[in-house]
Order: sequence, then C-alpha cells, then structure tokens
Amino acid sequence: MTTPLHALLGFASWAIVLVAAIAAVRVSQVLRGEKKANEFPGGSPHGGDAYWRLNRAQANTVENLPIFGAIVVAGTLLHVATPAFATLPLVVLGARVVQSVTHISSGSVMAVNVRFTAFLTQLGCFGWMIVEIVRGG
Repeated sequence: MTTPLHALLGFASWAIVLVAAIAAVRVSQVLRGEKKANEFPGGSPHGGDAYWRLNRAQANTVENLPIFGAIVVAGTLLHVATPAFATLPLVVLGARVVQSVTHISSGSVMAVNVRFTAFLTQLGCFGWMIVEIVRGG
C-alpha cells in the first residue's frame, strides 16, 4: 500500500475515532439517565461547549474526507509517484488531527487561529496534490 493510501486510511480512522467519542458521550449520558436516546438533535447545538466542539470537529473531518479520498485515489490510480505526492497526504493527516484536537480543546481566539492555519494547510496540500496529478507525476 502506498503512503497516500495509508494517510487516507488514517484520515478515515480519525473520523471513526471522533464519531466513537461522540457515541461514548451519548451512551454514557443515556446509561446514567441524564438524557433519553432521542435527546440529541442533529445539526443544532446541544450539550456542553466541549461536546459541541467535538461534534463540529467530527463533522469537519467527515466533510473533508471525500475530497481527500478523491484526490488520493485519483493520484493512486494514475500512478503519481512524486516525492510531493507521497509526502503531502501525511501533512494533510497531521494538519487534520491538529485541527480536530485544537477544535475540541478550546474555542479561544488562539485555538481558532491554530485551527484555521491547520485548515489552510490542508487546502494548500489538496491544491498541490491536484497539481501533481495534473502534471502527470
């Protein structure tokens, strides 16, 4: 398996970790009798601030997974094997984890700046990877 595919698998695994964390919080609240199973409205803020940030971090990850997947799969199918195409997916994965952890940990101005920087890093890598594919690697 190529490095870009490993990074894609890591990205997908990170999405699973985040959704499992949400599930753990919800199951815990239901089992403790704090909430009923149907008291977690989709798409609207509920629960504490950190819990809602976890929800948003998971949603952000899932929103970007198909984009990252399409780029990695296209490059892999076209046999792009440049050093940049091998490295950039790892940068994307690292930036995604940084973005998620920062999002979950704080809503401060500094945290938002770090999250945005991590997001821009991912976008830049996506663009660069597309350039590598178009150039034919």
